[in-house]
Amino acid sequence: MIYTNRSAILLWLLMTCLAIIGPVVAEKPNIVLIVADDLGYGDLGCYGSKMNATPHIDALAASGLRFTDFHSAGPMCSPTRAAMLTGQYQQRFGRVFDSALSGISHRDIGLPHEVVTLAEILKEEGYATACFGKWHLGYQPPWLPPDQGFDVFRGLASGDGDFHTHINRSGNEDWWHNNEIAMENGYTTDLITKHSVHFITKHRGEPFFLYVPHLGIHFPWQSPEDPPHREKGTSYHNDKWGRIPNPSDVSPHVRAMIESLDQSTGQLIAALEKQKLIENTIVIFTSDNGGYLTYGEKFRNISSNGPLRGQKTELYEGGHRVPTIVSWPGKIAPKVTHETTHSVDLFPTFATLAGIPSEKIQTDGIDLTSHLFEKDPLPDRMLFWRADSDRAVRHGRWKLCLCGGKLELYDLDEDIGEQHNLANAHPVVTERLLDAWACWEADVNLH
Repeated sequence: MIYTNRSAILLWLLMTCLAIIGPVVAEKPNIVLIVADDLGYGDLGCYGSKMNATPHIDALAASGLRFTDFHSAGPMCSPTRAAMLTGQYQQRFGRVFDSALSGISHRDIGLPHEVVTLAEILKEEGYATACFGKWHLGYQPPWLPPDQGFDVFRGLASGDGDFHTHINRSGNEDWWHNNEIAMENGYTTDLITKHSVHFITKHRGEPFFLYVPHLGIHFPWQSPEDPPHREKGTSYHNDKWGRIPNPSDVSPHVRAMIESLDQSTGQLIAALEKQKLIENTIVIFTSDNGGYLTYGEKFRNISSNGPLRGQKTELYEGGHRVPTIVSWPGKIAPKVTHETTHSVDLFPTFATLAGIPSEKIQTDGIDLTSHLFEKDPLPDRMLFWRADSDRAVRHGRWKLCLCGGKLELYDLDEDIGEQHNLANAHPVVTERLLDAWACWEADVNLH
């Protein structure tokens, strides 16, 4: 009886202490952000593809939350990467980020150093940070990942490179180890995977942020079995697509690239499982923009954007609605979500997971954690896009586009393919969205 009373007293003291100090803080999760390049909305099996075998990514989707209405911040590479890593609309950093940074005219600029990146805030919280893959937010030091919060970087700085020789469009060697060129032999996707697996193994005992921005499926369209195309010292600005025997059907090359991405994803998940990290790691798979359906006068049958209109570079849905999956076994229940979400939402979400108070970050996004874990609906808001002279704004079911000088209003609930222009039928909605876009542009242009 004395033993029982003593146990009760100890239990009461323990409960009292817990009430005073609050709940036990959960261990900081590892964060793995996988970003495909130019992967279309309809390129994965879990998004309806009957052509491409993507069992590992499909399994990731089945284990977590698959988004049907997630949007990249831009319809091209650099804009989305800038927004995703900063949590802010890329237009805040200047009109140059409306489009992809050029290897000819933008070699001496990059993501501004005064901007706080996701890697920087996580590093301050004790995270090991790495970027393996395509950067495209600066072509040379001091604009590379080591100057933006990443402990280690291996990959290419430019917008594209030969998957075998790692020569960029200008004919330069473009495979870096931190701030130095360090060429390696191997297929780009395989090298990215190798370094990512090594990083997971090396840092298994501490929280880490692993950013995996793949080059695939960006041109040059080269499968692991296709021959090398580029040689050092030759310009490929007019010959950037690779060796395509049948330009009217690029799909065999792209299919093999997609399946290589899928195998890479499977290897990363296997590495997390081997190190017994899968239950404390959130994995995000997304794309930087929609896929190309055609290119120029001759390249056809490249990628798939499913039921969506448009393609990469355009502000129709096919240019920026992208496949996105968030998986954390035991924490995020498997489900499909139709909430409208955006690249800028990743920054505040990761910050919350790392225990960073919201008042310490600056973001245009919203924290998705309550939706991920509790399935809470997201707050009402507008989303905006600008790509040079084209623009778009989204509010609920309504999307207004000004593309090629033409004003177009679409009801995406009824017309996801953007076939029926309702601008004249709904002038009040059209005017409201035009006004909202003008206010947004005035705000971002102040920075």
